[in-house]
Amino acid sequence: MGTRIVLIEDNKAVRENLTEILELSNYEVMEADNGKSGVDLITREIPDLIICDIMMPELDGYGVLNQLSKNPKTSSIPFIFLTAKAERADFRKGMEMGADDYITKPFDDVELLNAIETRLKKKEQLKTEFALNTDGVNDFLKVVKKNGNNALISEKRETLRLRKKQLIYQCNEQPANLFFVSKGKVKTFKINELGKELITDIYKEGEFLGYIPLMEDTVYQDSAEALQEVELMVIPKSDFLAILGSDSMVAQSFIKMLSRDVTEKEEKLMSLAYNSLRKRIATGLLQVYDKFKKTPTDKPRLEISREDLAQVVGTATESLIRTLSDFKSEQLIDIREGKVFIVNEEGLKNMVN
Repeated sequence: MGTRIVLIEDNKAVRENLTEILELSNYEVMEADNGKSGVDLITREIPDLIICDIMMPELDGYGVLNQLSKNPKTSSIPFIFLTAKAERADFRKGMEMGADDYITKPFDDVELLNAIETRLKKKEQLKTEFALNTDGVNDFLKVVKKNGNNALISEKRETLRLRKKQLIYQCNEQPANLFFVSKGKVKTFKINELGKELITDIYKEGEFLGYIPLMEDTVYQDSAEALQEVELMVIPKSDFLAILGSDSMVAQSFIKMLSRDVTEKEEKLMSLAYNSLRKRIATGLLQVYDKFKKTPTDKPRLEISREDLAQVVGTATESLIRTLSDFKSEQLIDIREGKVFIVNEEGLKNMVN
């Protein structure tokens, strides 16, 4: 079976022309003439890539993408918007919702085919079952950096070498890193009120350690200690959040590495990964705002660079700046002398909840 593409386009002439172009390039094309039938077709057939017009009756392209993103079976399929609308706001809306590319009519055939080839190549690389060892994790992070264009992901990663019984982190500490066990074994444990140690888990080579508190933005609920000589790859919190905040294909690939066959943890990670950009930035703003408050009624300005705030949120600085501009126009924040002031804290909280 060849590469299968679902084409959703309500204009018959455009649809037939596109189908001919794609079939001449050896793609198998399945057509839908409206968004609703397109979603049904995609859910039934699970294609390799989707090309979708925006302006359509019954269900527009944004609605199609929104419905597909809620289904784990379709959320990671590469999605290309095809539209006559060239306004920047429409472009931004499509990309922030999770589209992989955006092509404006009239377009060059080569432009469309290059976009398809690029997205399929990225999908194939991320489908690789990366080995759960140091080389495999490094290979994955290199693919993310190359294909996700994610400047937040560092190429320099620390390796910790610990002796038996050395502490990695303590209960109630604030997590700053994700750990990958490259060699040896690690135990996590709690001390009860009687001073007795209770082991909560044991981690072996090829397992990740400490991602739940990073994900939930809480302190460690237990302590971690080397059970034997151990080597740990250290992945900074900013890298962890940046990967989860990447497009759904990258996030899903990473989540599978973090917790293969652990359904509950996977669902929690998925919900974080698929939070909208606006929701993640609103959450980050509120978190930083609380840090700067001296009293509960204080209304401080946020003395934090755009780059640092982007790392808190786990997104590119350019995306952060665009969203802050939108928040300002919606009178949720004000920006004076380069500093952010929150003017509608309740409005941001309503966005998060």
